[in-house]
Amino acid sequence: MKNFKYIQLILAITLFSTLSLSHAETPASESIHVKDPYARAVPPGQPNSAIFLQLENTSTTAHSLIKVSSNVSKTAELHAHIHEGGMMKMRRIDKIDIPAQGQTKLQPGGLHIMLVQLQQTLKIGDIVIVTLEFEDNSEITVQAPVRKIMMKGMMMDMGKMKH
Repeated sequence: MKNFKYIQLILAITLFSTLSLSHAETPASESIHVKDPYARAVPPGQPNSAIFLQLENTSTTAHSLIKVSSNVSKTAELHAHIHEGGMMKMRRIDKIDIPAQGQTKLQPGGLHIMLVQLQQTLKIGDIVIVTLEFEDNSEITVQAPVRKIMMKGMMMDMGKMKH
């Protein structure tokens, strides 16, 4: 009889463990899909650029992009544009949220990844490697082709924009 109770206990623990694992949160690296990544082309000597993309979350858990790095810049930062005192200004932010079963778009004039202190000129057709790190410490590495980005009929000049 003691063996039967012992076996029941082991089966209960095994069943509970299996159920717990099946309901574990999906890592961001498996549930976040990156769509249409691209970097802004810059003329020689331009110190900064930006990366834009769309993040789609297929899980039932919200995630946050908390850190970025790139192969072409000394620093990469998460940024947002804000309207302050009649001017558009960029501000560094700590995270970019991606809602559960939702999407977040990083685009010119809005949320974006800022490439600070470029170590090379970004020419149309080049590829920028960017690593996205999420709140759960999972990562996604993305290849972003360099494109010419136009905004309101003129080339964006992020090097002269107020930070």
